[in-house]
Amino acid sequence: MLVAALMERRIRAYFDACNAADYHAICGHFVPQGAVHYFPPGMYQGPFVGAETIAERWVKAVGELGSVWTVDQVVTDPSGARAIVEWSHFKTFTRTLLRGDEWYVFDRDTGLIREIRAYYASPQDSNVVANQLQGFDYQARGYPLRPPFYRDAGPSSGDA
Repeated sequence: MLVAALMERRIRAYFDACNAADYHAICGHFVPQGAVHYFPPGMYQGPFVGAETIAERWVKAVGELGSVWTVDQVVTDPSGARAIVEWSHFKTFTRTLLRGDEWYVFDRDTGLIREIRAYYASPQDSNVVANQLQGFDYQARGYPLRPPFYRDAGPSSGDA
C-alpha cells in the first residue's frame, strides 16, 4: 500500500541518485519492466524507455553538463498512485537553469516509479499544432483530442 511519506522519500531518493550519478541506484527506483520518462518534443530525442536508459541518460547529463537537480515541492496522491514534483535542473557547466514539473505514476505493489511525465516552464511553440509530450499516447489514456466545443472567432480585426 502506498503512503504519502514513502512516495515522497522515493522521489527524493531518486533525485539524490541522479545528483550522485549513481546508475544502479537510479535503476533501483523504477519498475524492472516498462518504465518510461516522457519529455516535450525536441527534448532529449524523445522518451527514455527503461530504467537502464533513464539511468544512463542522467549519469551522462551529470558528466557532460554538470547537472544538479533540486526537489522544490512535492504533492502526493497515494490513492491514485501518483505524485507531482516541481523541480529545478541546474546545468552547471553551461550555467543554464530549467524549471518544471513532473507527474509520477507509481506501481501500487512495489512502490517503484512506473512513469514520469516532464513539463517544462517555457513559452508555447507557435510552430507546433499540439504542444504535448512526445511519444505519450494521449488517445489511449482517454485525454481529449478535440475541444468540447468551438468558440466563434468573433469579428475580425478589420471589422468596425
